[in-house]
Amino acid sequence: MLSETVINARWIVPVDGRQRWLENHAVVVRQGRIAAILPSDDAARAHPDAEVVERPHHVLIPGLINAHTHAAMSLMRGVANDLPLMPWLQEHIWPLEGQFMSQAFVADGTDLAMAEMIRGGTTCFNDMYFFPDVVADRVDRAGMRAGIGMILIDFPTVWAATPDEYLDKGLAVHDEWRHHERIVTPFAPHAPYTVSDGPLTKMRTYADEMDVRVHMHIHETAHEVHNAVEQHGQRPLARLDALGLLTPNLLAVHMTQLTDAEIERCAAAGVHVIHSPESNLKLASGLAPVQRLRDAGVNVALGTDGAASNNDLDMIGEMRTAALIGKIAGDDAAAVSADSALEMATIAGARALGIADDTGSIEVGKAADLAAVDLSALETRPVFDPIAALVYSASREQVTDTWVAGRALMRDRCLTTLDLDDVMQRTDAWADKLAAFAAAQTKS
Repeated sequence: MLSETVINARWIVPVDGRQRWLENHAVVVRQGRIAAILPSDDAARAHPDAEVVERPHHVLIPGLINAHTHAAMSLMRGVANDLPLMPWLQEHIWPLEGQFMSQAFVADGTDLAMAEMIRGGTTCFNDMYFFPDVVADRVDRAGMRAGIGMILIDFPTVWAATPDEYLDKGLAVHDEWRHHERIVTPFAPHAPYTVSDGPLTKMRTYADEMDVRVHMHIHETAHEVHNAVEQHGQRPLARLDALGLLTPNLLAVHMTQLTDAEIERCAAAGVHVIHSPESNLKLASGLAPVQRLRDAGVNVALGTDGAASNNDLDMIGEMRTAALIGKIAGDDAAAVSADSALEMATIAGARALGIADDTGSIEVGKAADLAAVDLSALETRPVFDPIAALVYSASREQVTDTWVAGRALMRDRCLTTLDLDDVMQRTDAWADKLAAFAAAQTKS
């Protein structure tokens, strides 16, 4: 293995807050990190012995960060469609999970999700699902970067029986992976309506002591907020605020139902918001006020949610959707620009996860988490603005290469750490089992 790699690209988009793009430049990678960014001709002279990767028609971007996923739910892609959130969960997803949830299900579903994400230029994902120990192991093997959620929910599942057991098992996962260079372990309480005050208070104490993130579905639907007011006499955000959870460590997912006062409170508290536009659209959950949040100073990142409700893990598509519906939600064609959408999919996700010193932008000293997208296709020509071409015209099939910490996880559209045929065979086996169960449920 050569000690240095020089990646030459037609355009480099650093997402560093200083320059929109560089033309005919190179990124020099040494020991997994970005050692230099300089004109391609200068790189050739300064690094004559380096491995050279030529991408003459490509835009090189920071690896995309999927800030909200349920990776293993990829095995339930398309199992229930055209339903609102609670019927979708209660009548379809939870029964399937009750029947099939296991270490093998999570391992195979996570591999399927990672293969899809790598092929779409995603280098990091923030997961919330059962058997986080298994997810961490699969991430380690595949070479991706991830947030592995320490799950917390009131009711028993195959992973844990009580809130205390969820916390204890989550802390064990944290202890096992806390020194891993590509894995962080946020707490992952499911939602205000599935976790009661006692467990949330205990978790908050741990989170404060350990200085780790808290990743939670909040204000996902109007129904959720209405029920909370009826049951608790206050909106979910107010309840969480009273419990001391509105801090810079909170990753609030969805947030489609927000008042101006709640936006101001989130900004003052330093809360991060994770926007999942396509899942919100498909479940008719609502439109997050992304531009208003950004204007208030809230860091807004982007996530796909699980493939069971999206139905894909396509961050390029998610950027386009975020930009388009952001304009409608803001009643302004300038709202959620292409540049903003790319920031949300990269550096904003890194900030949310607390890993912005390592990833999220192309800067010297950071990990070489990168994706190359070929813009030479007819569908993206002509290219007047590579960022606009990426967000508004490109598809994930145009991603040719994905690197994490300088390691190529996909090269020329070929996965290097996951066996695609094996992943598809395991997926098909699960599909047969799930289909048979769903058919039996329908008959009964």
